[in-house]
Amino acid sequence: MKRLIAGLLLALSLTGCGGMKIDDFAGKQPALKIEEYFAGQTRAWGIFEDRFGTLRREFTVDIAGAWKGEEFELDERFVYADGETDRRVWRLKRTGPDSWEGRTEDADGAALGREAGNAFNFGYYLNMKVGDGRWRVRFDDWMFLQPDGVLINRAYVYRWGIQIGSVTIVFKRSAG
Repeated sequence: MKRLIAGLLLALSLTGCGGMKIDDFAGKQPALKIEEYFAGQTRAWGIFEDRFGTLRREFTVDIAGAWKGEEFELDERFVYADGETDRRVWRLKRTGPDSWEGRTEDADGAALGREAGNAFNFGYYLNMKVGDGRWRVRFDDWMFLQPDGVLINRAYVYRWGIQIGSVTIVFKRSAG
């Protein structure tokens, strides 16, 4: 019994360790500036996998990014492999030299983001459509700019503190 308890305590203590921190990417190149990368037209291809690694959805998204007054607007238009479409418009506001606040209609509160080096981390709660209902889920979104202009996004999705899936997206800016 003592071994079982010790094992459980060790497992619990290890789950709180590690994890990425945005400051770990300071100075890495190429530098990612959200408002520069997403200015104009961007296309992306993505997948959603459940917590068991089963591919559940595939999609493309076309994004138009532009300043609208003091806010940087990202107009995202999704097309899923099954033909469903969706639209999400993010309004981002710079709150410091490396920080952002974002809002969108289906978010629960403000999204908070930070950039450092080639990385951007965005955390938010979203009321995500699931079947005929909506689930309140938390996104821990990480973007990494690569030397050839490709942006890789990995988002971890949680419900009630348990990871229920992940989203992988690859962005490429349109020519011109």
